Amino acid sequence: MSWIKENCVSFFQLFCIKVVKTGRIPQHIAFIMDGNRRYAKKHSVKSSAGHSRGFDKLSETLKWCLDLGIPEVTVYAFSIENFKRTEEEVNALMDLARDKFQRLLDDIDQINEWGVRVHIAGRLSLLPDDLRALVSRGMLATQHNNKLRLNIAYAYTGRDEISRAASHIIDSVKNKELNADDIDDELVSATLELGEPELLVRTSGEVRLSDFMLWQVSNTVLYFSDVLWPEFTIWNLLAAIIHFQRHAPLLKEEGTISDTKQTFLNKLEFRRIQELEKYVTNC
Repeated sequence: MSWIKENCVSFFQLFCIKVVKTGRIPQHIAFIMDGNRRYAKKHSVKSSAGHSRGFDKLSETLKWCLDLGIPEVTVYAFSIENFKRTEEEVNALMDLARDKFQRLLDDIDQINEWGVRVHIAGRLSLLPDDLRALVSRGMLATQHNNKLRLNIAYAYTGRDEISRAASHIIDSVKNKELNADDIDDELVSATLELGEPELLVRTSGEVRLSDFMLWQVSNTVLYFSDVLWPEFTIWNLLAAIIHFQRHAPLLKEEGTISDTKQTFLNKLEFRRIQELEKYVTNC
């Protein structure tokens, strides 16, 4: 299945989307896509089949988000803790990622036509060399798209993201790119790989964050659904949006960032791009 599933919305569903869009729509929504293994057990299939079905559901959900006009989506795909699962399951997840990122590159013209930018947040050094190269190619090939940003948290935990951001800031202070007085919550937020979501949805009935976006969700509306991720429907998504519309806090005014901080962030982004290019070259 393609990364974006076309024609997955009926006329009545499209009408309901338009009704919901008369209210406030979150500009960034995050998903903890939980329940793939329980779905597989429920249907007496291998866990790899459940994870594959979970990707298919993601492709549907991305189309719904495009129809709703949501410009940024973040999904929790693979935690660093998941490396502790059985070798068979971890290898199956790596193979699934290889297949899907190769598909992304094969369908890159369609992805660019949709305007989807793919960003992988996580410790890429933990991935196999060939997968790391595929992931890097996908990010570089879509880096200029701006209609929908898809962040995939892969080999990720929130604590690891915070520790890596702190390391970047410490190095910059040592190199005299930043002063100690420049360090504040605004700088830490901007240094993290993932931005702040307005709405976070977790499926499968679990009501915890599982080390996902720990810094970013201090002001986020949380929505927990009992449905397993592969069985998530547009009605579940619209229910989450309506929940957001009922509980969303007032919009915050965007602050201005100092020239020193912006220079640091520009250099950090440049180094990240260089690292991706290195992964592609070395593989």
